[in-house]
Amino acid sequence: MKKLHYDAVIIGFGKGGKTLAGKLAGAGKTVALVEMDSEMYGGTCINVGCIPSKSLIVSAAGADPAASESEKAAYYRESVEQKRRLTASLRKKNFDKLDHLPNVTIYNGRARFAAPLQVEVTAADETYLLDAGQVFLNTGSTARIPPIEGVHDTPGVFTSAGLLDLDALPARLAVIGGGYIGLEFASMFAGFGSEVTVLQDGGTFLPREDEDIAAAIRALLEKRGVRFLLNAQTERIASGAHGGPSLTISRDGRTETLDADAVLVATGRVPNTEGLNCEAAGVELTPRGAVKVDERLRTTAPNVWAMGDVTGGLQHTYVSLDDFRVVWSQLAGDGGYTTADRKNVPYSVFLATPYSRVGMNEREALAAGLPVRVLRLSAAAIPKAQVLRAPEGVLKAVVHAETGKILGAMLLCEESYEMINTVKLAMDFDAGYTKLRDQVFTHPTMTEALNDLFAG
Repeated sequence: MKKLHYDAVIIGFGKGGKTLAGKLAGAGKTVALVEMDSEMYGGTCINVGCIPSKSLIVSAAGADPAASESEKAAYYRESVEQKRRLTASLRKKNFDKLDHLPNVTIYNGRARFAAPLQVEVTAADETYLLDAGQVFLNTGSTARIPPIEGVHDTPGVFTSAGLLDLDALPARLAVIGGGYIGLEFASMFAGFGSEVTVLQDGGTFLPREDEDIAAAIRALLEKRGVRFLLNAQTERIASGAHGGPSLTISRDGRTETLDADAVLVATGRVPNTEGLNCEAAGVELTPRGAVKVDERLRTTAPNVWAMGDVTGGLQHTYVSLDDFRVVWSQLAGDGGYTTADRKNVPYSVFLATPYSRVGMNEREALAAGLPVRVLRLSAAAIPKAQVLRAPEGVLKAVVHAETGKILGAMLLCEESYEMINTVKLAMDFDAGYTKLRDQVFTHPTMTEALNDLFAG
């Protein structure tokens, strides 16, 4: 076993970890960056998350619904190859950017704590014991697999990472889980021409959203051909007589069978802490297996921090980047920036008609006892939406009826993923809704719809 010392050891090549590695190296620190999978340089987003899925979503938007089955299959295969070229290029750029730095060493191996501030790395041909002044955990998360009989050993069952790399377009896709990831894949594969069925064990579609917004999202997906089965518990998956997976479903007191050519399991994600041997370092975990951190992202062990999905917080690459800012504030700043300062974190769901949200919805604001004014606008009323031939959707905003402050916004429309950032910025600066109502925006754009939305 080789013993080496570094100023910092970073476990995980995700957004927060890779950014921190570059900054520490720039400050003259020696850095060891450990990644167990050479196909994951750059993290989940680049390799099996945001970027590849959005590449396929863009391709699906350009698919010809009138094409023959063979043409659809060929178009899908080329879309997957295009996605692979993109992710390979980005992965290489991320690796090269750090590998070229003289004081950064990248280890391809599995890391575990051997003792406080000691990390053991098992690589293909060697084991290393790395002493560190500081350790940073950025190991991300992985798909949660529910205890369904046959889910692990039936061919044709995938997590999101596996389905993104599927060569053949499935004629029938079953999606277990009606959350945001499941819906993105349902929308995407429906666009490519698959017959998609979404199975949700609960009886309320998108329970985090207002009922009117959830109903509008469901209607748009159903118009795209997606079928929804609520209160549907998947009890068993097995190989069917047709050659693909067959699902046994319990729904409303009845048992039924659903045949598919592929199954996506999209039932959430869990932090990657298994095998890290955190107890050897004094790093405590939460009951859900995440690394326990304070508002400065310090763990329960001295000089050990954690960033990104492994902390059990919001699972977005931009949150991992902001986690880097929190950590860097502790290392090289005045320590004043903490997770408590993070507010109004937006999110987008890249459906055929994208959905984006920031802040409270109407139900949450009313439950908080706030006096609210609710503003709505049909996407069809937006000139740019008509230009884009995408008039579907609805925009909704919640404003404090007395102060005029923006409490939240829900945008189900084309380019909502860009528009939501403008709303967030206004909220961050505590601007009243009239600032967006009276703002001068370029025309024709989707963002100028905020004038009309906030005009009520």
